[in-house]
Amino acid sequence: MSSGNFFLPNLPERIDKPRTSGLTMVMDKGLGIHAATDLATNAAPYVDFVKLGWCTAYLTRSLEDKLRIYRSAGMEPYFGGTLWEAFYIRGAEVEFYRLLDRYSMRVVEVSDGSVEVPHEEKLRWIDSFRQRGYTVLSEVGSKDANKVLPPFRWIELIRAELEAGSSWVIAEARESGTVGMYRSTGEVREGLVEEVVHAIPVERLIFEAPQRAQQAWFIRRFGTNVNLGNIAPEDSISVETMRLGLRGDTFWSFLERG
Repeated sequence: MSSGNFFLPNLPERIDKPRTSGLTMVMDKGLGIHAATDLATNAAPYVDFVKLGWCTAYLTRSLEDKLRIYRSAGMEPYFGGTLWEAFYIRGAEVEFYRLLDRYSMRVVEVSDGSVEVPHEEKLRWIDSFRQRGYTVLSEVGSKDANKVLPPFRWIELIRAELEAGSSWVIAEARESGTVGMYRSTGEVREGLVEEVVHAIPVERLIFEAPQRAQQAWFIRRFGTNVNLGNIAPEDSISVETMRLGLRGDTFWSFLERG
């Protein structure tokens, strides 16, 4: 992918859109039309998905206009998994399908970060959405910092959800980046990550990484085309510069000295 304003040699190779790895998922926590337009105008080549965080779509007055802006720019919008959980816990699954049809959504996130969903039932929902033609993202890891999954359980859950039909599995971190694959300080649980990627292809994982140090760690460890999620809209270009080794955090990661 070459979308810079001028020539700069010896940059790492970024996969072109539409892509299945090197994904950047941006978190929209309630942007207005002007902010959404700015994101689309300035960062469309670098953003693959825009998640309308948790249940913000319920209150966003400019929802249809935002969806149109994102799609026109080649950024695929989808509702956060918490919205699916909100319909699920109320027994309103039929209404959720109608919601997806109403807004012509093509991507669905199935999560259980707030609601206890039996895993076999979660797998059935993943399969059901897949069979209906949706691209399915599922999420593993609790939003509760007191619920710590051992590595073998992460691997079991992720593998089962991929087999059920998830295109990618998202490693939960919340918008704060302090749970899941992170300690409460935001530090990466490196041992956990290494065990998971030893068993699961890294290109099938999206690592939520809202903090700069987390983004840099994953790019240095897994390369330019690692999948990253929960990126703030204002950080979308910053993350792309890190992917290209054009910020101090990764400057020497893709460039031979001297």
